[in-house]
Amino acid sequence: MTINAPLKQFALTSGAIIFASLFLSACQQKESTAALPILKKAPPLAQIEISNPSDFARPDEPIYVSYYDLGLTSKEALSVFSADVELPSQAVDIDYDGTVDGLYFVVDLNNSTPVSITIENTPVSVKPVDKVKRVQADLAHKVAGQWLPHSRPPKHQINTGKKEYVGGHFENVKSLTPPDYYTDHSNWIRYEGPGIESDKVGYRFYLDWRNGFDIFGKLTPEPVLHQIGLDGYESYHHKARWGMDILKVGSSLGAGGFGVMNTKNQLEHVANVKTRTARIVENGDLRASVQLDYNDWKNSYNQQNLVADISMHAGSRLANVALKLSKDLPNMATGIVKHENTVFIQGDLSNLSNYGYSYIASWGKQSLDKSPLGMAIFFKKGDLKKVTEDKNNYLAILEPKGDKSQQRVNYYFASVWQPESGINSKDAFIDYLNKEAEKLTQKPRLRIKTRLSAAQFKAPLDAKSALKWTQALADTELSHKVLGYHYMGWDVNRKRLPKFEYDIIGIQPYAYNQLALLTGKKQYSEVIEKVTASFISDQGKIYAYKKSNFNIDNIPPGQNLISLYERTGEAKYRVAIETLREQLHDQPRTSAGAFWHKKKYQGQVWLDGVYMGMPFLAHYAKKFELGHKQQETLNEVVNEFKLTREFLRDSNTGLYYHAWDELKAQSWADKNTGLSQEFWARGMGWLAMAVVDVLDYIPTENIEQRDFLVTMIGEIAVSLKSVQDQNTGTWWQILNKPAQRGNYRESSATAMFIYFYAKAINKGYLAKEYTALVKSAYKGLLSEFTLVHKDGTVSMLNQCYVAGLGFGRDGSYDYYMSEPISRNDPKGVAPYILAGIEMVKLLDIDNSVK
Repeated sequence: MTINAPLKQFALTSGAIIFASLFLSACQQKESTAALPILKKAPPLAQIEISNPSDFARPDEPIYVSYYDLGLTSKEALSVFSADVELPSQAVDIDYDGTVDGLYFVVDLNNSTPVSITIENTPVSVKPVDKVKRVQADLAHKVAGQWLPHSRPPKHQINTGKKEYVGGHFENVKSLTPPDYYTDHSNWIRYEGPGIESDKVGYRFYLDWRNGFDIFGKLTPEPVLHQIGLDGYESYHHKARWGMDILKVGSSLGAGGFGVMNTKNQLEHVANVKTRTARIVENGDLRASVQLDYNDWKNSYNQQNLVADISMHAGSRLANVALKLSKDLPNMATGIVKHENTVFIQGDLSNLSNYGYSYIASWGKQSLDKSPLGMAIFFKKGDLKKVTEDKNNYLAILEPKGDKSQQRVNYYFASVWQPESGINSKDAFIDYLNKEAEKLTQKPRLRIKTRLSAAQFKAPLDAKSALKWTQALADTELSHKVLGYHYMGWDVNRKRLPKFEYDIIGIQPYAYNQLALLTGKKQYSEVIEKVTASFISDQGKIYAYKKSNFNIDNIPPGQNLISLYERTGEAKYRVAIETLREQLHDQPRTSAGAFWHKKKYQGQVWLDGVYMGMPFLAHYAKKFELGHKQQETLNEVVNEFKLTREFLRDSNTGLYYHAWDELKAQSWADKNTGLSQEFWARGMGWLAMAVVDVLDYIPTENIEQRDFLVTMIGEIAVSLKSVQDQNTGTWWQILNKPAQRGNYRESSATAMFIYFYAKAINKGYLAKEYTALVKSAYKGLLSEFTLVHKDGTVSMLNQCYVAGLGFGRDGSYDYYMSEPISRNDPKGVAPYILAGIEMVKLLDIDNSVK
C-alpha cells in the first residue's frame, strides 16, 4: 500500500452538520407520545484564544483573521462572540487589492487573562449587536457652483491659471481626482483633502502640491469629519464642541506626511505629479482607510507612480501608512513639523532588534490653541536609515523594502492632544510612546482552532495520516514559494535576493530531498537541483557567498551539494563542497577549539552553529576521507558537542543556553559565565537535530564517539520531557517559563523536538517508552499549529521568525518575546517535513509505506 497521493485524496469532508428536529405535540394532551430529540449544536467556525504579551492593559486591540484562515473562500456573514456577548466586527480589505479578505474586530486585553473568542457563520444571536461607528473616512467636494480665476491665489501660483470654486454645496464621493487648475485654498474640496478619524483624533491630507498631513483635535468620540467645514474653511480653526484644527503645517510634512530626501540632502515633497487621486477604501465602524494615488511623480531620482494607503482603527490615535512605489527609491522620508519651543524625542534603538518599533517625536505647546501637543512617527529599526532634520521638519529616512518593481515603506504616525488625551507632560507622553511601540512590536498571542481543521484531524494518527500532513505542507509551500529561492530569485521572507545560507538553500531543500527518498516523488528531489544547484557556477564557484565572513550559517547547503555530487558526479559540486570544507578548516575557534559562529562574533559559540556545521562536516568525512584523516575530522565533530555540553548546558535542568561568549564581553553575556540568559526553544532544537543527524555518519566501530553522542541524546530527551507542555504536547518559546507573560507555544522547535525523539527511537538511541511522548507532541503539532484551508492547502502557525544575539538583541526574556511571530517560514517548514518523515517511519509498523 502506498499513501503518497496528494492531500486532496485524503481530505475528509467538512460539510455542515445536519440538524434534525422533530417536535411532536398534541394539544391539551397530558403526556407526550414521543420523546423530544436531542439537538446537537454545530461546532463554531473558529475559536481563538488571545493573550496580552504586555504588562499593561491593551484596550481596543485590533484583531484580523482572514477568510483563508477561517476555512472560507469568500465573504460570509460572521458573528464574533466573547463570553457569549457579541462583539462588533467588520469585513475588511486588509491588503487593499479591492477584495474583502477577512474579519476585523477589537478586544480589550487586560494584563494576564486570555480572551476567548468564538466566530460563528450561522445566526445565533437573538439580539443584534449594538453598532457604534468609531471610525470614519471622508471625502467631499462642492457641486452646483463654478470655477473662476483665483481671486487670492497663493503667492507662488499667481498667473499660473489656478482657479477657485465659488458657490455650490458639498457632496460626498468615494473617489476624486482634482483638475490641474486646482491648488491649495481653491475652496473646492472640504477641508482641502480626504480625512480619516477614530474616536480619539482626526487627520486630513492636503490633496495638492503641499502633501502635508494636518490634525483635527477631537473633544467628542463620535465621527465629526462629515460636519467639518460645511460653513466655510475658517470655522474649523476655532474651537467648537467637537474640537478644532490644531496644527500649523506650513511648508512642512505636518503630522506624518512623506517625501524623499534627494542627493543634495534636501527634502522634496510629492509635488510634481501628473494627477492625484483620493479614494475611500473602507468606511466601516471599526476600521477606515484612504488611498492616495500619485500618478507620474517626478523626483530627483526618477519618475514613477506612488500609492499611499492610510488606515486607522477604533480606539487608537495611530494611523498606518503603507507606501507602494513602482520603482526603486533609496531615501523615503517621513516627518513631523518642527515648531519653536518644542522638545525633540527619539526612542531608544540600542536594545531593539531590526523588527522592533521605535519612534521620533516632538512635545510642547505647539497646537493652535496653545495646548500641549505631542506628535510621533513609529518605524521598524531595520527600516531606519537615519534620523535628521531640516528647518521645517524632524525627519526619519526610511529604506524601502522589496524588489525594484515592488518597493514598500510602512510606518505609523500619531498625535496626542492634551484636551482629549489628558496627557499633560513630556514624561507621560514618553510613557504613551513606549507602550505604543511595544504594542506594534509585540503582537497579541493567538491560538486559532477552526471547524475545518478539527474535522481533518479526527482521523487516527498512523503512518498514512503522518505522510498526508507532511506532504500537505510540503506541497503547499512548493506551490507557493520554495522554487523562488533560486539564485537571483526572491527571498519573500527577508524581502531581498536569496543568499547562500542555512534555511532557504540548506535545510529546506534538504528536507524535500529526504521526502523524495521516502516517497520517490520527483517534484521533491528536484528542489535541490532547482534551488541549491542554481548557486553553483560551472566552475564550482558559489554565488552570494563570501568565505572571509566565516559565517557558519553558510555551511548547511553543503549537505545538498554532496547529494547533488552523488547524483550527478559533476565536478563543479565537488569544487563547491571543498570550498565549504576549507571554510571550516579555517574557521576561527575558541581557545578550546569550538567554532565561532561568525568572524564578527568573536569568541561566541551558539547552539544554532552546531547544527549549521557539524552534520556537513561529519558527512564530508564519511564521503571523502579515509583512515586517520577521517578519524581526525570526526574527533573534531564530536569535540564540538563535548564543548557545547561543557559550556552551554545547565547542570540543574539539563537545558542548554542559546549561546556562550568565551570573552565575556558581549552585553548579553553573563560576566562570570559568559552565558546568555535564556533557554530558547529553537536554539535547543538545532542542537537536538544535530546530534541525531551526526550519528548517521559516524562508523559503528567508533564506539567511544557514538557512546558519547547517544548519552547526550538521552540527557536531552530527559530535559525536554521535563518542559513539555502537558496540555498540548508542544514546547514553549522560552522552554522553562510557560506561565510567564508573553510566552507562547512555538511550532518550529516543537517540530525539531519531534524529529529528535522520533529519529532517536527509530535508530535505537532512545527506548520505545518515549513513543507516547512523541505521539502526543505530533498530535500537538497538528492541532496547535497546522491550519487547513478550504482549497486543501495548509499553514504552519506560531513560528518564531528569527532570534539572535548582539546588535541590539540583548538576550533578555523580553527580547525573545519581541521578535515577530511568523508562519510558513523555511525554518519551521523544513523541521515539520523532517518530523513527519520520522513519524511515518515510527508509525509504519508493517512497513507498508513506500
